[in-house]
Amino acid sequence: MAVVKRTLADQATYRRLVYLLSGIPLGLLWFVALVTVWSLCVALVITPLSIVLVIGLAFLTRGFAAIEAELARSLLGADAHAPSPPPPAGKFWARLRAMFGAGFWRAQGYLMIRSFVGFPVGIAIFSVLATALGLIFAPVWVPLVHGGAQLGFWSPHTFIQSLVLVPAGLVLLPATLLIVGPIAGAFRPIASGLLRSDDTTAAIAGMADEGVTPARARRALVTHAAVDGVVLFGLVLIWAVTSRGYFWPVWIMLPFAVALGIHGWFVLLGERPSLVDRFRGNRVLAATAGVGAVATAYFVAVWAITGHGYFWPIWPALGIAILIGALTVAALLSSPRHAEMAERIETLETSRAGAVDLQDSELRRIERDLHDGAQARLVALGMSLGMAEQKLADDPERVGELIAEARAGAEHALRELRDLARGIHPPVLADRGLEAALASLASSTPMSVTLSVDTANRPAPAVETAAYFVVAEALANATKHAHAEHVQIRIAHTGDKLELQVEDDGTGGANPDGTGLRGMRRRVEALDGKLSVISPPGGPTTIRAELPCGW
Repeated sequence: MAVVKRTLADQATYRRLVYLLSGIPLGLLWFVALVTVWSLCVALVITPLSIVLVIGLAFLTRGFAAIEAELARSLLGADAHAPSPPPPAGKFWARLRAMFGAGFWRAQGYLMIRSFVGFPVGIAIFSVLATALGLIFAPVWVPLVHGGAQLGFWSPHTFIQSLVLVPAGLVLLPATLLIVGPIAGAFRPIASGLLRSDDTTAAIAGMADEGVTPARARRALVTHAAVDGVVLFGLVLIWAVTSRGYFWPVWIMLPFAVALGIHGWFVLLGERPSLVDRFRGNRVLAATAGVGAVATAYFVAVWAITGHGYFWPIWPALGIAILIGALTVAALLSSPRHAEMAERIETLETSRAGAVDLQDSELRRIERDLHDGAQARLVALGMSLGMAEQKLADDPERVGELIAEARAGAEHALRELRDLARGIHPPVLADRGLEAALASLASSTPMSVTLSVDTANRPAPAVETAAYFVVAEALANATKHAHAEHVQIRIAHTGDKLELQVEDDGTGGANPDGTGLRGMRRRVEALDGKLSVISPPGGPTTIRAELPCGW
């Protein structure tokens, strides 16, 4: 009973419900728009108009993905982003290839999942909710309907008879809200894995980016398959109970299989980078081949179910083969890692610019702290000593007061200089390492802090410094903005990376583009690391960072 009350009172339950119900209009819209544009692209593949269509398809996909990413962030708390836009400058063909990077195919896969899975799930949730509300308000509408409510086994038609339906509705409504969380939760890792803005430094299925590990990606795939299985089982059950005639659930099974197949292909590519190497290291070619194979199998299955006849799937298969062939030729004419290297250079240039900006802002902060703090106190100290010198012969008592004030001012200035030096580079960090420095930092906060540091050896000083200041900024934000009471800090050495996670129990709703978090991201990216922030309204806020390091 406590679980039911907590679920009904939790605002996150209704945000997840809105997300699932949004799959009804959006899933239908994405399906109609994408099928229409893809059909035109295949039909006009041998005409110059196809170039205009594929460019329109890229922008259309990016726009749809941006809408879905915003919904996933605000309603599910997923760390989702639209595919990165093409570079603003460069040759036309290079920009065209950039439009169809791995992010494009991931977005296509997610939109298909929302169409083929999100739409029927939304319909099912809406139907059950409508039924529950209809049962609760049965005494209002049943007496007004001619013949009453037709339930098959019973047809109540009076006010007294309809009162029997109210308890059933009161049970069905909270039961529906209880399953909303697990169903919507299945979409969260899918959105985080497929809707990512970084196409170049992570594996194609999002395994290495922002905490989406291969294990989590595989669990997301298993959850996806389980949700499909539950929905299809319900549809087959409905078919068996109603007519047992034409097996109409097959038309829902096919698109479900397409979405699951594409999702599984991305997960497989992320788990086995050797598969990408078979496509000359070209991730776009690998993604296109997998999606093309799944689409071709879908068309052949439709042809087989509809009674064979003329083998029309040869035409969409031919269009897919031409696209794959063009990408293969482009991969053969370029170096195997040329695109990755170019994107890598662009990423490094961006992170270097961020590091320069961060250094400039840090210098301005130090200058401001010196000017407003220690320098002002030293000026006051000099004035107090000057006045004491003037009154030395006339007012010895006043001289003693001035010297006492000067001594206090000197102590304050010294303390501020120490704090400033600690802000630049804490001495305990250099002397005793990251764990001791974080323990000292945690002891100075008003919150309860749980600290876990598991490193075999000390990382490089630059990595230690970056990790220290990421935690320091996260603790400051948790205290000032999130009003948290408890914070968990976990740091571990995984492979050649230092993984850091700070999670608080505050109010959430942190702005990833805020000044503090933007500075943290620049500090991490300057070391070729990655930082992600997940902070749904109501909390918790989780900050994850990966810092490459040599041991």
